[in-house]
Amino acid sequence: MRTIGNPLSFLLFGVAAICFAAISAGAQGTAAGPVAVAVENKSTPVLCAEEDNVTLTFQSAKVGRFRIEAVHPVYLAALDRDNWEADWTACDFGPKVAPSANGATDAKVLPAPRPPERVTLYETVDRWLVGLRFPEYWRPASAKVRVGEKVHEGLHLLQLWRVRPNGGEEVLVLYPQDGYWRARPKAPKGRELTAFGSSFLVGPVEFQERPIVRLAEVAYREAAGVDTFDLTFAVGGGAVLRIAELSEKQLALDVDLSALIAGKPFAALRSMYVTTFNNDVQKVATRPPGKTGWTEAGIMDFKGGDALEVWAGRQNMSQHNTSSPDMIFKGFGQ
Repeated sequence: MRTIGNPLSFLLFGVAAICFAAISAGAQGTAAGPVAVAVENKSTPVLCAEEDNVTLTFQSAKVGRFRIEAVHPVYLAALDRDNWEADWTACDFGPKVAPSANGATDAKVLPAPRPPERVTLYETVDRWLVGLRFPEYWRPASAKVRVGEKVHEGLHLLQLWRVRPNGGEEVLVLYPQDGYWRARPKAPKGRELTAFGSSFLVGPVEFQERPIVRLAEVAYREAAGVDTFDLTFAVGGGAVLRIAELSEKQLALDVDLSALIAGKPFAALRSMYVTTFNNDVQKVATRPPGKTGWTEAGIMDFKGGDALEVWAGRQNMSQHNTSSPDMIFKGFGQ
């Protein structure tokens, strides 16, 4: 006859299992869930396609991490003609000639701009990190750029490239002096490179003529094929921004803030919109908390509100940066 052991042992084991399950369930019940953020639309109408008039800000004192994705527009597969050309129609950014001693503006044509200085900061067989210094720029390049033990100063632009057959593909750029980033996925096989479009900001957003994030230092590191940027904000605190996925589908960036940001936005989207056929972003879709569906609106009609996820992009082809990606902000959490 087969014995089943001591009945008391089975009873004690069952009680322990029930207690462990209860503790686990309680822990899961108290785990931090997704955080809804306040999205504000500060966009204003313009006639010039080269002016960033679209601004969406993201604010919450509870957000310590989030994800930003750049994805190809839905119409990319049907795109026959891509347009990257700047559109200066109705744009006025000041005189095109230098003033003379008596104040006349037609004295002489401004000299041709000097080319930037290009510096290779990091290089492997499959990637390059490049820095550029421009002879003139609207904002001083005060942020330091650190790669390994070497510190670079005076850089206005960082470019991260990935090697592709017969050349390279620029996938991520940063302007360290004002914190502006641009991202794009890899181009699908058989297509030329796609365009950059909307910009985004990561960190405490301030408004100085336009939204900016002041960076004290940017440190780049790469390990096991993962590109990581360690950001130090001029006002204190910092963030870690890493490429979580880079494919022909999307470029996904995971952001971890070192401290919660209260009283100001922790991120922003910057883009342009003139008309439904001339824009870099056309519509906004949000997933509000407690709702079973998404809300959608034209970018200039969007009233803002709380959201767990935000998509800003295009459904119809635009004559401006036609292939540039849509942008998604999601995964807000503590």
